[in-house]
Amino acid sequence: MIAWIRRHRLLTAAAGVVAVLAIGAGVFLAVRLSDQGDVSNPDVAFTVPPTTTATTTTPKKGPSLDFDWPFYGYDQERTKTLALDEPLRPPFKKIFTISTGGVLLEFPPVLAGRSLYFLKNNATLYAADRITGRVKWRKNLGHLAASSPAVVGGVLYVTILERGKSTKAGRAAALRARDGKLLWSRPLPSRAESSPVVSNGRVWFGSENGTVYALRTKDGGVDWTYKAEGAVKAGLGLSGGNLYFGDYAGKVYAIRARDGHQTWKKSTSGTALGFSSGTFYSTPAVAFGRVYLGNTDGNMYSYSAKDGALAWRMSTGSYVYSSPAATRTAAGNALVYGGSYDGTLYAWDAKSGKVRWKHKAEGRISGAATVLGDLVFYSTLNHHTTALSVDRGRKVWTIDRGAYNPVVSDTCRIYIASTASLVALKTRKTCPGDEVAKAKKKAKATAAKTKAKAGTKK
Repeated sequence: MIAWIRRHRLLTAAAGVVAVLAIGAGVFLAVRLSDQGDVSNPDVAFTVPPTTTATTTTPKKGPSLDFDWPFYGYDQERTKTLALDEPLRPPFKKIFTISTGGVLLEFPPVLAGRSLYFLKNNATLYAADRITGRVKWRKNLGHLAASSPAVVGGVLYVTILERGKSTKAGRAAALRARDGKLLWSRPLPSRAESSPVVSNGRVWFGSENGTVYALRTKDGGVDWTYKAEGAVKAGLGLSGGNLYFGDYAGKVYAIRARDGHQTWKKSTSGTALGFSSGTFYSTPAVAFGRVYLGNTDGNMYSYSAKDGALAWRMSTGSYVYSSPAATRTAAGNALVYGGSYDGTLYAWDAKSGKVRWKHKAEGRISGAATVLGDLVFYSTLNHHTTALSVDRGRKVWTIDRGAYNPVVSDTCRIYIASTASLVALKTRKTCPGDEVAKAKKKAKATAAKTKAKAGTKK
């Protein structure tokens, strides 16, 4: 009897423990589940810029041959927004195509002066005349690449995924922009596809082993490194003395640009019912005192640039590889644009995360959104590039070219990275440099005619 009583008490106690654990697990799961879904904390610090300008510098004298688009995302903050004095409107006339010989061109070019520079996936860097499309020089820097170069002060800075066919490690390099002369090269212990950003004598980028580098622009020497918890594949956004980025461990970081000191770090848990994190491939846009970036957990995130407080998280229902664009429109709306693998381009209120409008695209969107004036451009994986009005999402133009990151512009022409070629379109009847191109074309035709006559006389 005593043994039975003891067993009964033990069973009762065990049952009680199981019940408590079950209740606790249920409460925990409920908490985790309630933690998912859309979040909006609009009271998180938000800085509203003047309504007369966008988040980037507006060209003051219209189109110019001196215009630069130096980084992936246009500016150091990666806002992917170019304000314009005059709107771009179709019809857009094709002026040239540069073929890459069937090699993938995933990332867009950068511009400086009369030249544009782009890096093919076989790690060959090209320099071409942005008016005529004539290739000035090319240089192979390795085996595999997936990034845009940066161009500052007549120097190009590039990151390479694989410096050799059998080497799963990359490199960073600097080249003279006018002729492609290699100025320095630094081998890296892992692959790198983070489009570099440059300022004040330093070049910053991330790598697959989680290392963020600050190299000296003059010689490629290492100033400092920072170790993230996961691979850092995206470009870094630079604003207010801090670098902002996400990694493949689902973390978001702010570190000081001068010394790599961590300012803040935040975790995400947007997959597996809140028990796991997605990955950040998206290059952040830093604007309005916020950091915006997409995650493969299907969400677009907004954090306070100052302390990392979560301002909002909005679900799209599918992967968000897309790097967002951030701008304030002429109508006074502060908006963030981003695409999703659900085949939709979203326009979110930059402060609250509320969806202002959404547009069903021609296919899945993997690359960045880009704002030129009052149009937002995107590309789809089934080879379309489309322009929509920024405030309402009305379709203005589309072309069956492009796949990843859509366009860059010199304010008068737009350039599309079209899978295996670079396509240039003119947006106005006349653009700076047209007279030079016409003169060269006429001189070439005259020389050909003269040569033909000389051959006939012989």
